[in-house]
Amino acid sequence: MTVLAGSALLFTACQEGDNPIDEVNDNETRGAVLRTIEVFSPELPIGDPEGFFGLEAEMQTQEDGDNVDFVEVYVAFNDNTGGTDTKEETLHETIDPSQFFIGEFGYPRFRSEVTLGAMQATLGLNDSQVRGGDQFRIRYEIVLDDGRRYSFADNTGTLTGSFFSSPFLYTADIVCPPIGPLPGVYTIEMQDSYGDGWQTTTGGGGDGITLTLSTGEVFEVGLCSPYSSGDGTFLRSGDCTPGDASGTATITVPAGVESAEWFFPGDFYGEISFQIIHPTGAVIADVGSGADAGPVVINYCFDYPE
Repeated sequence: MTVLAGSALLFTACQEGDNPIDEVNDNETRGAVLRTIEVFSPELPIGDPEGFFGLEAEMQTQEDGDNVDFVEVYVAFNDNTGGTDTKEETLHETIDPSQFFIGEFGYPRFRSEVTLGAMQATLGLNDSQVRGGDQFRIRYEIVLDDGRRYSFADNTGTLTGSFFSSPFLYTADIVCPPIGPLPGVYTIEMQDSYGDGWQTTTGGGGDGITLTLSTGEVFEVGLCSPYSSGDGTFLRSGDCTPGDASGTATITVPAGVESAEWFFPGDFYGEISFQIIHPTGAVIADVGSGADAGPVVINYCFDYPE
């Protein structure tokens, strides 16, 4: 009988709702999350006022997003190319509920397109102040119907994770589309952190970096490999560049070439790094160790005439 009475007392106590967690739940106020659905056109081609940064995002709140009053869009500019034209954040536009639509999870979404020309106008920038390598920042701020605001400063690690992906703050880089490589001598400086030559596609050597021209001509460079298991690969041939820890090779690109594609075969042990230096002396690619096989991203802005 005593045990039953204790059980009844315990059951009654659990129904009273005075546990600490009940108080937390009763008094909890949730904010707002801006979940990234897709970022498109994250790069802005230099000199193209119609080039744009694009975003589709979903708004999640305690009231299924119904209490979002509007979304503000702020823009700022980072002068990364040695100038003094950095601009502080300025309100660019307001997205009102008429532009919202319901997504697959029942929450409101919006699409935002912010053009290069419009951002320059908001910040008072002319074309000569925006160069390849500079960067615009675009920040979104949710304003609820009770006046509360949520943006980048309110984020936690949970909100910036894979599902929510809610940074509120995005960047758009100014890039230069290729206009054809400048003819001249390109220098490739190569390193191996372990100091035993390169191993790219195999542990005993492998392929080198290739440069394929629109004329069909193909060049290949890479540090030699000392390992016999790489026999038959470029890095075991007489054309590789001697040097266990570092070495330098050059490629001369002739006039009249319309395009040039650089390709890196991979980094078998995570030890390889290299830089490609333009005929002007500018570093147009700087690849660190552990890079996957694939095209080498070139900063084409250095190909543009001053």
